Amino acid sequence: MSRYIYSPFADIYFHLAAEEYLLKQSTDDVFMLWQDTSSVVLGRHQRACAEIDCNWAKQQQIQIARRFSGGGTVYHDLGNVNLTFIETVSRIPDFTVYLQQTLDFLASLGLNAQGDERLGIYLNKLKISGSAQCVYKNRVLYHCTLLYDTDLDILNRVLNPQEENITNTSQIKYAMSSVRSEVTNIRNSNFTETVDSFKEIVFQYFSRGETESIFSKEELEAIGQLRESKYMQEDWVFSR
Repeated sequence: MSRYIYSPFADIYFHLAAEEYLLKQSTDDVFMLWQDTSSVVLGRHQRACAEIDCNWAKQQQIQIARRFSGGGTVYHDLGNVNLTFIETVSRIPDFTVYLQQTLDFLASLGLNAQGDERLGIYLNKLKISGSAQCVYKNRVLYHCTLLYDTDLDILNRVLNPQEENITNTSQIKYAMSSVRSEVTNIRNSNFTETVDSFKEIVFQYFSRGETESIFSKEELEAIGQLRESKYMQEDWVFSR
């Protein structure tokens, strides 16, 4: 069974918990489109204040979160659109499949985007999408950002950690640093659609006109519990 979820929420902690729940507790193939209010998301193996200006983020009330997949740090706001693909597979995962699906979508809009070996996506050599992946038993998860109309000034400011924190990272054996790239918005490529209109286009493309699925009451309760017990906990976000 395939589910196409157009999330009505804008809470990073909910969405990270929802992804883990759908990966581990469901057998359905899932496509989920989602957004968050201003937040920074660390990869599982990263050190928060080596990737983020943590003090400035707190002053600006930017949420700091950590996902359960690897990869680098990304900034979310309501100008950024997130895509999650979850599937059961009987083969060695090939995550370039999901990259290509996203490139095909952008090509359908007339955008000549290119992917790279880290499964990022670029327009005119400027990054518009980063991705991360996770495998759980015979289930795979691939999620990516699409910068449509993000506040790039805030993005660049919050992802600019204090120099002493960058230096200290080399002393932490297992901390993984982000590969930094110049970024741009899709909307800069002569698009006049609002973010909401763009989201509709994205969802219709990937859902292929299938019926939208909603979270059940039981799912919301379980996801809410995971949100509270794991993703909102400072030990998870800052102490790994």
